[in-house]
Amino acid sequence: MEFLKNVPIGQYVSGSTGWLRSLDSRLKFAWTLMFLISPVLSGPIWRLGLVVILLSITLLGAVPLRILLRPLAFLALIACAFGLLAIFLPTNETAAALTVRSSQELPNASLFGSSWEVLRIGPLDIGKINLGTFVVDRRSAELGIKTSTLIFTVVHSVNLMLITTSPEDLMWTLRWYLSPLSFLGLPLDRLSFQLLLALRFIPLVQEEFQNLMRSIVTRGFNFKKLGLKKSLGVFLAIGERFLTNILLRAEQGADALIIRNGGILLNPNLFKPKLLFKGRRFFVNTFSMIVLLLILFLRTKYGAF
Repeated sequence: MEFLKNVPIGQYVSGSTGWLRSLDSRLKFAWTLMFLISPVLSGPIWRLGLVVILLSITLLGAVPLRILLRPLAFLALIACAFGLLAIFLPTNETAAALTVRSSQELPNASLFGSSWEVLRIGPLDIGKINLGTFVVDRRSAELGIKTSTLIFTVVHSVNLMLITTSPEDLMWTLRWYLSPLSFLGLPLDRLSFQLLLALRFIPLVQEEFQNLMRSIVTRGFNFKKLGLKKSLGVFLAIGERFLTNILLRAEQGADALIIRNGGILLNPNLFKPKLLFKGRRFFVNTFSMIVLLLILFLRTKYGAF
């Protein structure tokens, strides 16, 4: 019941400590895009390097570890589970036969068959059931590394940005990136307002879900005695109440945001961060921009490894 509360993934945590909070939200968004896009068509070494960079940012970002420890451990378990599943998938392929010339005519030539083995487990027998032999070769090992690192970098990079960036700053950042589309007549102010509502809507959904689950446990329903029909009726009533509460709170949140601006949709420029390049923030933003450009340059040179 308290699982979502103990593992706060994608929820903004207010505070003023840490250089990640003082970093320009546009740079944080660019860093997140780098973690999302750079693993595409890259090798396992580069993906492992991204994991190391992301963990270094997490440890050195001055964000309290009590906020990130449980989500990080939960995400690491999921990534490792999918990585192990990908490792044991069959990836062997039959080597193509060379029929053009005999290998004896070329004494210094070497024939490449299937990739070399990393690990061999088996044959495994459970009673009268033969599970066969599990072979981990280079291709399956690379597939496992790519799968686990991709899940970790994608989820944790987005989670780190959402934890240290308020919904208002994120809404202004996306409005800033999409500003060239305003020349095409797109209603960016309305889309930004809807995005702000969606970002504030996520904690409300979690809170209402926890309240309903807590109410079920408190009342102590015995679904075995209720039977299938009455149990289904209980779940339908709970779902109806959940939807009603969510829509009501969303409407109240939208009305509150509109009232703040005299009945007009809030302008994203009202949430523009101030003092982005003054004092300590100037050094942090400049250094992060240089490091980001350096990583992008290294991606073009060594991303295939």
